[in-house]
Amino acid sequence: MAVVLDDVLSEAVVEAFDADGAVVLRQAFAREWIERLDRGVARNEAEPGPLAEDSAAGSDSGRFFNDYCNWRRIPEYRDFVEHSPAAAIAAGVMQSRTAQLFHEHLLIKEPGTAMRTPWHHDLPYYNVQGMQTVSIWLALDVVPRDCSPEFVAGSHRWGRLFYPRRFRNSANYPYLGAGFEPVPDIDAERDRYRILAWHLEPGDAVLFNFLTLHAAPGNNAPTRRRGFSTRWLGDDARYATRPGPTSPPYDDIGLAPGDRLPTDLFPVLWPRS
Repeated sequence: MAVVLDDVLSEAVVEAFDADGAVVLRQAFAREWIERLDRGVARNEAEPGPLAEDSAAGSDSGRFFNDYCNWRRIPEYRDFVEHSPAAAIAAGVMQSRTAQLFHEHLLIKEPGTAMRTPWHHDLPYYNVQGMQTVSIWLALDVVPRDCSPEFVAGSHRWGRLFYPRRFRNSANYPYLGAGFEPVPDIDAERDRYRILAWHLEPGDAVLFNFLTLHAAPGNNAPTRRRGFSTRWLGDDARYATRPGPTSPPYDDIGLAPGDRLPTDLFPVLWPRS
């Protein structure tokens, strides 16, 4: 194992992540990191990037703002990915010698936003393959259990790839062939699955594999639900092509399937330089 942070990341957490594909870390990030990201999020909302959108636009209520790939231009984000414990946590839970940043993603559901994030897993959206992957979804606000992201335990080991889905209307991306299949109707048969979710406090983080099926309810809480997600690649991650558009749009960066991702675009942040 690359690293175990005894005060945060135990052997039991690593084993649970390996078995279930999702695990919670309580108070993984100190208050100073939450305060720093608060400032970064305010900057991000005031100055959205080119990939920003309101996924709830046109719905009956609320706002679901999300934006990503801004860490180079928002100082607070850059400080977090380069100096917080995130990279070490990622390497440790992936059981990888290295942790390479793929991108960051801000997701905000305002109070009263009814829109549900549909069941999906992330790997088919991405130009990457590999089992050593992790998203660190960091809660910046109190997130009640009934507003929290949900995960199908063990789904990262099903050996299946599901069509990526648009958040706005749950429609499948136009991927043809290549072994993709429709996402199962998890909500229609919830008793068949072990579904994980947690009440979260600011500083708590949920770690999940890119292949783990997950979804999120609307936000019926009286406060915002802000999640700051950093996405990480381990030793076995390689470039992959997809039969349709990808998100982030890394389709044309001069790589062939099986290539390592270039460190000038995707820096290796663990071990520290």
